[in-house]
Amino acid sequence: MSAEPCYDVAHLGHIELFTDKPDESLDFFVRVYGLTESGREGDSVYLRGFDDYEFHSLKLTAWHTTGLGHASYRAASEAALHRRVAAIEKLGCGLGWTDGDLGHGRSFRFRSPDGHIFELYYDTVKYKAPDAEKPALKNIAQRYHGRGAAVRRIDHFNLLASDVAAMRDFFTGALGSRVTEQIVLDSGRLAGCWFTVNNKSYDVAVTEDHAGAKGRFHHVTYACDQRDDILRAADVFLENGVFIEQGPHKHAIQGTFFLYVYEPAGNRVEVANAGARLILQPDWEPITWTETERKKGQAWGLKTIPSFHTHGTPPVEEKG
Repeated sequence: MSAEPCYDVAHLGHIELFTDKPDESLDFFVRVYGLTESGREGDSVYLRGFDDYEFHSLKLTAWHTTGLGHASYRAASEAALHRRVAAIEKLGCGLGWTDGDLGHGRSFRFRSPDGHIFELYYDTVKYKAPDAEKPALKNIAQRYHGRGAAVRRIDHFNLLASDVAAMRDFFTGALGSRVTEQIVLDSGRLAGCWFTVNNKSYDVAVTEDHAGAKGRFHHVTYACDQRDDILRAADVFLENGVFIEQGPHKHAIQGTFFLYVYEPAGNRVEVANAGARLILQPDWEPITWTETERKKGQAWGLKTIPSFHTHGTPPVEEKG
């Protein structure tokens, strides 16, 4: 029997991404990727997709290197926030409370077994569109502008880890996440895990870091509505000299139609279709993929290119 679903955590709120090329990265995310700037504070710029209801979904911070600053989830209520904080403190991975920032109120920070920083909050700043961004329809937060890839909203992110099983226990224990799909190697080792806190098929994935490093970042994904948007994005990236790593293809795991590129600082960024799958079944059992099945490649038999397993941020020296 699967555990009863826990909905103390509502959804992925935002991630903070470090860049050592802040001007170039900002130009990419706004002009080419299609996000909109909603504010600035210190060395950080706050960005959003047109259908994100909160103030921001990406915090881009100038730093001496690249990778994940932190990942942030919104709790379902103030009471739910404190229930999760109690669970996190019981796990012994809590770092303490912050005063929040431009996008949300106070938050509780904690650390994954691999060293990734997370935060959980409830009080949030809902986006109020200025005149230039007001939509024609009152049921979305911001107008559709069609700029660049014109991504709609944040969808998920992927982390690299030295011990995926430890990360599985972390996500299920700290956030109450459910595992929707996983990769188990012939040796029995867990090599990949996909998690959700709600009815989306996943909001975060964790896969093995083949470089043997800890705490690294694999990619962030924003959603578009349909496959044609991904094909259009490929042309947008091509015309702007953006390095296309892989795709457009269809994933076997989770079924998303995808395209991976590197933003100017080297962080991997994905564009994917939003409506791949929903997990409506309350007693869902994780789908397990074997080593043999994964070696077949993506859904249409395309092999996953080697850099997908080795490239992460911040960069590490390749093993000889």
